[in-house]
Amino acid sequence: MIPLMNEQDNVQPLVAEIYETLRGTLEFELLLVDDGSTDETVVRVQELLGLYPGLRLIRHEYRAGKSAAMRTAGQVARGEWLLMMDGDLQNDPADIPLLLAEMQRNPGIGMVAGNRRRRDASLSKRITSRLGNAIRRAVLRDSCPDTGCALKLIRRDLFLDLPYFDSQHRYLPALVRSRGEVYVNLPVNDRARIAGTSKYTNLSRAAVGLFDLMGVYWLLRRTHLPGIQAVEEAE
Repeated sequence: MIPLMNEQDNVQPLVAEIYETLRGTLEFELLLVDDGSTDETVVRVQELLGLYPGLRLIRHEYRAGKSAAMRTAGQVARGEWLLMMDGDLQNDPADIPLLLAEMQRNPGIGMVAGNRRRRDASLSKRITSRLGNAIRRAVLRDSCPDTGCALKLIRRDLFLDLPYFDSQHRYLPALVRSRGEVYVNLPVNDRARIAGTSKYTNLSRAAVGLFDLMGVYWLLRRTHLPGIQAVEEAE
């Protein structure tokens, strides 16, 4: 599932690359959620409908954010597992089979989280990302080196059971652990953006991130979900 916001020049090459990568390996559907694009993104996706089996377009009535788009896709998806990635071509579809193989090697896990080996971004963004990840790990103890990587594979029932809030996608490892589930970190590629513009700035991301971090910390402190020891009933 892929959230889209003004990715008119990226969406068609990305769809083609995904289908080329996964052709003949498994049955899947590809959900593209347009989150209020103001360019030709919707038109470019509509041109693909009918050309690729399982391709579906979901449109928000107004812009609600990346986490909202991901939740929308999770609600309408039909499969047991959800594969998340960005629509800007920076996530490498060649990594998708690696996430699937990791899931198959670890039965019982709830999520496989991609971690970028090396960010193909400006120095300021790399520094901001490293600092933000270090602070988040210290506060939430989620053991994830890179929650900013969009490429993740997660069980659909688990994803929909997690508490929803704006920017939820940046805290999935901590939220998954709060449900008593295990997740695995997996190194993946990162590619430079070649078209379109980022939807975030370093300053805005830092300001929102600090507020969200405190909220998630409070939420985890107030979440206690014991495992079920036994279920008994009269015969």
